[in-house]
Amino acid sequence: MGELVDKIKGNLNEAAGKIKQRSDNPETRDEGAAQELKGKGQQLAGKVKGALGDDI
Repeated sequence: MGELVDKIKGNLNEAAGKIKQRSDNPETRDEGAAQELKGKGQQLAGKVKGALGDDI
């Protein structure tokens, strides 16, 4: 179950980050880039959990 939760959170963070990167404010764009990267990391964690099981 943790695999699915991580993948969903990752997708949401990645989408929010992409939206923030469209801002005219440079700080918001930087925040969006970081949030998108966080989302990609969460998706990777979900894939690892899926491959190894939720017991990690």
